[in-house]
Amino acid sequence: MVCHYLVKGRVQGVGFRWFVQREAAELGLRGWVRNTDDGHVEIVAAGEPNVLAELKVSLHKGSRGSRVDAVIEDELVENEGERLGPFEIEGAW
Repeated sequence: MVCHYLVKGRVQGVGFRWFVQREAAELGLRGWVRNTDDGHVEIVAAGEPNVLAELKVSLHKGSRGSRVDAVIEDELVENEGERLGPFEIEGAW
């Protein structure tokens, strides 16, 4: 299963991407996380549905210092996950 998440709230400049990367990697998910130009954080993750559900719980909880107002989830077509590698932060460096 492949999901796209858009997290809204105070999620930039508070270590949110690193939090997501750590959580997703521990869960064994593939994909990426990045900031958007409009102040949100975008995530694409691939894995088993029950594991993606665990990630979604973590996204709602957020990192220390963050405030999550909304998590918008869309399921993507399965072949979107074919090019995803180990979970990484895009544009962090």
